[in-house]
Amino acid sequence: MRYDLVIFDNDGVLVDSESISNRLLAAYLTELGHPTSYEDSIRDYMGSAMHRIHELVLERTGRRLPGDFDDVFHGRVFAAFERELEPVPGVVGVLEKLVADEVPYCVASSGSHERIRVGHRATGLDRWFGDELVFSAQDVGRGKPAPDLFLYAAERMGVAPERCVVVEDSPAGVRAGMAAGMDVYGFTAMTPADKLPGTRGYFSDMGELPGLLS
Repeated sequence: MRYDLVIFDNDGVLVDSESISNRLLAAYLTELGHPTSYEDSIRDYMGSAMHRIHELVLERTGRRLPGDFDDVFHGRVFAAFERELEPVPGVVGVLEKLVADEVPYCVASSGSHERIRVGHRATGLDRWFGDELVFSAQDVGRGKPAPDLFLYAAERMGVAPERCVVVEDSPAGVRAGMAAGMDVYGFTAMTPADKLPGTRGYFSDMGELPGLLS
């Protein structure tokens, strides 16, 4: 493979969590008096760090979300993960291929470390991702679409940004990868390709990814 590091997004790329978390987010925002449909949540918040939700709600309504918003939301999400979460179909095969080819990889997610870990335990992906391979927006302060998280992951993994490839499924994540000077491949299982402009290529089946990277 031509890259020295493969950086995976987590939600929607490694774990099939976007439908779960956006369903719950839309319901909770609506419950708090900010009517939000599932489609609204996907469009506005998918791939973004929690601070982005707070910022957008304040910008649009002039009202701040409750101080315990993050804790309540994550509690609901984690409980649902334990009941429903599955790995993205085909992702274990991709990880097996990377290990066999001795290609380094890691995950860089807008989610918290706790969210990543809960999802990985629920799906069995924790065996593939030790602590040294997990990076969160918590580590850098500014989440996607800022490039900080991807640049931090590359630095910690000892790889120059131009030798990295990012696997993403959200507009915010694609913008972050491009801003970091990395190649980006867009996973279109949930997000249409026209919503992920500027990527090096697109794929809708995880089994296609090794061929794109080689």
